[in-house]
Amino acid sequence: MTEPVGTIVPDAGVWSARYVWVTVGAVALIFLAAIQSLAVTTVMPIVSADLDGEALYAVAFAGTLATSVIGMVAAGAWSDRSGPRGPLYASVALFVIGLVVAGFATTMPMLVAGRLVQGLGTGGQTVALYVVVARVYPSALHGRVFAAFSAAWVVPSLIGPFLAGAVTEYLHWRWVFLGVALLTVIAFAMVAVRLHGLPLHTDHPSGGGVAGRLACAVALALGALVLSLAGELGAWAGLAVAASLVVITLAARPLLPRRTLIAARGLPSVILMRGLIAGALFGAEIYVPYLLIADYDFSPTWAGLGLTAAALLWAAAAWVQGTFGDRIGNTRITLIGSALLFTALAAAATTAWAHLPPAALVAGWGLAGAGMGLMYPRLTVLTLAYSTPQNQGFNSSALSISDAIGASVAIAAMGLTFVALTGTGVGFPVVFLLAAGLSVLALIPGLRLGHAHEVSRRD
Repeated sequence: MTEPVGTIVPDAGVWSARYVWVTVGAVALIFLAAIQSLAVTTVMPIVSADLDGEALYAVAFAGTLATSVIGMVAAGAWSDRSGPRGPLYASVALFVIGLVVAGFATTMPMLVAGRLVQGLGTGGQTVALYVVVARVYPSALHGRVFAAFSAAWVVPSLIGPFLAGAVTEYLHWRWVFLGVALLTVIAFAMVAVRLHGLPLHTDHPSGGGVAGRLACAVALALGALVLSLAGELGAWAGLAVAASLVVITLAARPLLPRRTLIAARGLPSVILMRGLIAGALFGAEIYVPYLLIADYDFSPTWAGLGLTAAALLWAAAAWVQGTFGDRIGNTRITLIGSALLFTALAAAATTAWAHLPPAALVAGWGLAGAGMGLMYPRLTVLTLAYSTPQNQGFNSSALSISDAIGASVAIAAMGLTFVALTGTGVGFPVVFLLAAGLSVLALIPGLRLGHAHEVSRRD
């Protein structure tokens, strides 16, 4: 007989016999989601050409992000009511179904439909895994689990584009989808076997209504989708952006903790900071390989390697946070992480403006990974530390929703700015400076994170 879930067992780590199958399976699910995300970016031009669907190229990406918000909210509400087992099972099933539909697609609309289903699963799976961590592992191990989740993105960052290209060249692009689907089933089995029979429910489940939250999630998804397509609407682009931002703001409020948008101290600032740093990094990151290709004549494969240093330093910093985060403290993590992210973005802007050697861009961008590796998992730990069994699902979904909102709004705004500055020679520097501004803005909530029961010392 094992000890009750969440009991602190002396000398038990995340890789101990008590937790190893859940840890391996959960990390594998994160790993495969990362592989799929990076691989699709590589093969989508080939897919759209093969299916004669260039017009739907952007929707294939935007649709997945949009529906992921719905999956996040549904999984969070379901987890708070009856535990994370059901939502995890359903989310993985939707993720696999979406991959299979995309893998067998004969038209671009069919592929986009698969990607929409896949988005539902991706969003729900992330939230459900966060709640699994909260219910299975003692709080002392949360930092190490999320450090492992962050590290699970490193190998995909290194091999994802290469692997996707090789699979497409020697097999077929369909196996980029179908292969991940098969491996996901295997990874899920590791988690399901260990979770079977464990009491993951709470004695006091949430009884709040979910219909309103789901309606907001659908509105938010539609707003994010329209925002991502605004650049293609010509003269209507400005109106589409304004309307989308209004819809996103109004729809997001019920999905986030109260007073999040005004950076109230504690959990609201944790959630807001996560969205701001996500927007800063992911909004700028897509322009790093673009700059290397456009201005330095790198091939797409070698341009992708420009992100390798950031991936490696992200994993290293995540390990530091997981091991020493309580000693470093939330304030110092915020200051160090934000400084590293700002320095990376300023270096990128300077490189683009002054046409410095590309090594300056690659080396500087590594600092962005280090900063995010410190901050990203720490904010997840804080979210769970501020949560109770009754709202772990809601808060976990709010964290993921903030990620999605921050990234989608930043990508759209920077994309519109970049297009408007085409031909001026300042598009790249301005985009990186906009992202640097977001990293500075993140200090407002970052210095208001407070402390929950994740630490025994105050910084």
